[in-house]
Amino acid sequence: MAKQSIYSFASKVKVLKGVIVMSNTAGGKNSNALITRIVFTGVMAAIICVITTFRIPLGQSKVHFANSMCLLSGLLLGPVWGGTAAGLGSAIYDVLLGGYSFFDALITFVSKFAMAWVTGILYQKWVLKKEEKSWKENLLPLIISCVLGALTYVALYMLKTWLFKLYVEPVPVDTIPGIMVAKLGPSLINAVFAIVTAPIFFHAVRPALKAGGILKQLETIK
Repeated sequence: MAKQSIYSFASKVKVLKGVIVMSNTAGGKNSNALITRIVFTGVMAAIICVITTFRIPLGQSKVHFANSMCLLSGLLLGPVWGGTAAGLGSAIYDVLLGGYSFFDALITFVSKFAMAWVTGILYQKWVLKKEEKSWKENLLPLIISCVLGALTYVALYMLKTWLFKLYVEPVPVDTIPGIMVAKLGPSLINAVFAIVTAPIFFHAVRPALKAGGILKQLETIK
């Protein structure tokens, strides 16, 4: 059932891309690849925005599934487009559903972009630009890419917390370490969950995207 849903999702993306391509008079492989990437970036941004709404309170923070999708965006779309999907989807959530300011949303965009960017750039370097290997041989560099991407976000989130508590929302300096420790726990839990689930999602959707011809288009333009 899950496999059928994945293939159905891939076919819907392909159909949507096909409708846009029909209106494109320029044509050409690069043009089609660009359109596919734009459509898929929008799809991933929408998924990230919606899935961020499902949060589980934990301490002074919340555990959610969005970071996993941000890593997946980097793996599927590459550093720039994947970063755009991750940052845009998260920022839209902040403004429209999260009740945050545009300034907060901008910070979210930058940190989520960086998360997917690091994941995508490392995956490209260690996997896509090497000779094709089996998924088992590519699993370790894929996981390491996810680990470093997730830790990038944790580092940026902790830096933002420290700066906010020091300058934007001042609190007594001696209370800042306790606040940061309270936020670090949930952040690391989110990171571990994302690191575990992103490769699973990647290997689940990759065959469907490859069978639908979408994966080749996504890997044409980085």
